[in-house]
Amino acid sequence: MIKILGLILTIAGAIALVLGVLGIFGSMSTGISPWALAILGIVFFFAGIGILKRKKDTDET
Repeated sequence: MIKILGLILTIAGAIALVLGVLGIFGSMSTGISPWALAILGIVFFFAGIGILKRKKDTDET
């Protein structure tokens, strides 16, 4: 269960990071600040990677 959350955080962070960087350099316009997207993308990406790296491959809760 926790590995699924880590995978979702990693994917969402990567998407937000890409959208934020594209918005910062001007080739894409989103509804919110591109700096906010980039910062949230970095936070979510590293949180997801940390969960995936440190959690064992068991199904315990």
